[in-house]
Amino acid sequence: MSVVIRLTQMGKKGERKFRVVVKEKRSRRDGKPVESLGWYEKRTDKVIKNIDRERFEYWLQKGAKPTATVTKLLTV
Repeated sequence: MSVVIRLTQMGKKGERKFRVVVKEKRSRRDGKPVESLGWYEKRTDKVIKNIDRERFEYWLQKGAKPTATVTKLLTV
C-alpha cells in the first residue's frame, strides 16, 4: 500500500477549504482518507491552518510521502 499525504477540497465554489489527509496513492482526491491530519484555509487576507505535526511525523516514518503542495504548506 503506497500512502501519500495530500489535500482534499471542501467548501463551496469561491470559498475553498482543504483538509490535509493520509490516503492511498491510487484513490480518488475526494475519496475516503486513512486519517485526517488537519485543515488549511486560504483567504484573501491571511492563511489559516491547523495541522497535527505529531501525526504528520508518524506517517512520514511509516513511509508516507507528502505532495509538493503539502510540503510547501508546512514550510511556510
